Amino acid sequence: MRILALILARGGSKRVPGKNVRRLGSKPLIVWSIEAAEGIAEICDILVSTDDVEIARIAGSAGALVPWLRPAELATDTATSVDACLHALDWYEKEKGPIDGLLLLQPTSPFRSRESLSAGIDLFRANRHRSVVGVSPAKSHPLWCFRMIDGSLIPYVEGGQLSSRSQDLPAAYVINGAFYLTASETLRRARTFSADMVPLIMDGPADSIDIDTEWDFQMAKAIIDMRQAGK
Repeated sequence: MRILALILARGGSKRVPGKNVRRLGSKPLIVWSIEAAEGIAEICDILVSTDDVEIARIAGSAGALVPWLRPAELATDTATSVDACLHALDWYEKEKGPIDGLLLLQPTSPFRSRESLSAGIDLFRANRHRSVVGVSPAKSHPLWCFRMIDGSLIPYVEGGQLSSRSQDLPAAYVINGAFYLTASETLRRARTFSADMVPLIMDGPADSIDIDTEWDFQMAKAIIDMRQAGK
């Protein structure tokens, strides 16, 4: 089985400027995702799609394939990640041959483990190339969530079990952004990674870290400090 690991890393982050090359622990943020995918037998290449020269330099030095800078029209705030994925997929299959699956690794999820990547690939194989998506336990259960209408709180789920104990509620999960794997033909047809999904359950608290704000980045640094302190 041939799986292409793809990392999309634009240079124009506004909420955390320069986050993909910013050091987290001993290495730039993007290197965490590159190193997690290295040496996994099914992964034929780790391709980084970026519009930024510095990201390209760091990713290439870390062993990733960076064959070009992403076209400007695919690096705007309105460009979709699916369009960027299809651009990379089309180039790779034209130059390197067909693949069975495209594995999207967002660089903002640095703490996914190699074991999780291998488990997700095993699920992809066992489920005949259905899409596999990483999920984590929901921090706020949907049966305890509300919306506001005319100044009043209304349960998002009609009949929400507000009086139930948390341990009595059914398990609820959210997509954590750490793992997306789909067949190339599925991505081209459906233009999404969430068609006919199989869940890869990632229980570790750090698995769900998705660095989107400065607060998230500081939380990631705190996790590293705790690990180094052996806590």
